[in-house]
Amino acid sequence: MDIKLRVGDKAPDFQFVTPWEEGKSFFKDAGSKPAVLVFLRYLGCPVCQIDMANLKREINLIEQKGAVLFVILQSPPSTVVASTKKEDWPFTIICDPKGDLFQLYHVKYGSILKYIHPAGLIMAVKATLQGYKHGKFEGHETQLPAVFIVAPDKTIKFAHYGKHISDIPSTVTMAANI
Repeated sequence: MDIKLRVGDKAPDFQFVTPWEEGKSFFKDAGSKPAVLVFLRYLGCPVCQIDMANLKREINLIEQKGAVLFVILQSPPSTVVASTKKEDWPFTIICDPKGDLFQLYHVKYGSILKYIHPAGLIMAVKATLQGYKHGKFEGHETQLPAVFIVAPDKTIKFAHYGKHISDIPSTVTMAANI
């Protein structure tokens, strides 16, 4: 049985760490604002790097809706700290190297066929051509992405479970669903 969170479900609260802070709480950090949760693979993944760059470039679309953005990675804080600074990111990076939050939100990893899906391979080539380099492998290599939009009342307003490694909605789609 494939359990998934659905629109209208209560969003699970969780404690988290960022590369720079510990003891954070999702509901507390989101406050009374809508929240966008983007589950990606890990920082060394070129596809994830391009996704994060797109989110960074288009964060205003989410902020204009009064929402806050959280990006969940399988990378430990040490990996992120070694390659970037907190002020480089206009959103919260959550480190989940054990995959606890992925499990909490029922974000599964896929088969090798979902990993080598043509759209994922095209995105990997595009990322490489744009200069994104593969870094350290972390977590489940075949981890699938997901996006959730959580309303201020802490219910899920939008849920998207990726079908392959590059299957996340555009920032425009995310903003339209806030």
